[in-house]
Amino acid sequence: MSFSIDNVSQFINTYYLDPIRGDEGYNPVNTITWAIILGICIFGVFRLLEKLEVKITPRFIASVLPFVLAGSSLRVIEDSPADIFHPPFSYLLITPNIYFLVFAITVVCLWISIRMQKAGLVKDFHLTFAGFGLVWFFINLAVLLHFNSIVYPYVPVFVIVAGTGITFIFYLIARHFKSSIFTNPLNLSILMAHLMDASSTYIGVDHLGYFEKHVVPTYLINLTGTALVMYPLKLIIFIGVLYVLDTQFEDDERSLNLKVLIKMVILILGLSPATRNTIRMMLGI
Repeated sequence: MSFSIDNVSQFINTYYLDPIRGDEGYNPVNTITWAIILGICIFGVFRLLEKLEVKITPRFIASVLPFVLAGSSLRVIEDSPADIFHPPFSYLLITPNIYFLVFAITVVCLWISIRMQKAGLVKDFHLTFAGFGLVWFFINLAVLLHFNSIVYPYVPVFVIVAGTGITFIFYLIARHFKSSIFTNPLNLSILMAHLMDASSTYIGVDHLGYFEKHVVPTYLINLTGTALVMYPLKLIIFIGVLYVLDTQFEDDERSLNLKVLIKMVILILGLSPATRNTIRMMLGI
């Protein structure tokens, strides 16, 4: 029994706890685990939003995005060599723990915003909710700029221009072939977020000496010798995912809401690392 417990303990430390303590990134075991947990959480969030009577619309997604920026910039604060946060609290700011922390804060802000609208204090909870996220994001930026200097100002310019430029080219091709799926604004936003993520990975790995932490991208980058491989990887994966989402879901309202929620999660999974990577590289962290 002792041997078995020791093996389990070693397994948990090796594949889950040590990567968090040392911010070592991902391995095949924790990658699969976090993906399963994410899938479970999506349905949990879906039920929560139903309980709060929140409709998952593009307007709601737009109001969530400031919290993505806030969470990503908070992660950079933990990365900062200024050592602003210390263990054990700093462990909360490492992936995947930071997702749960940011999620909890986001839900509290959403609940407060809805209560304010119901009390007649505000007309539209979306604006109040987004405002909470923007204030948090700008506070994080102020902290980062106080402790760090801008080293590579061209990084955010490249990431934004490359991501939006490739997305625009893709849009023109989709419009030429009259594809309603790939000219849809939300779908294009998802592709743009992930292409910005690909751009941040490319400039970081190929030009600034950073390295990729995810399992599949790391393998492909090592195989091809360049992070340019992230562009076709992102396009192939998410063109396929978006096509399935827009052709296989039922047409009833609940199924459509779930589909939009899944798209919001996919958008966040692209925008979050793109933002974190871009801010880190801009500040030379």
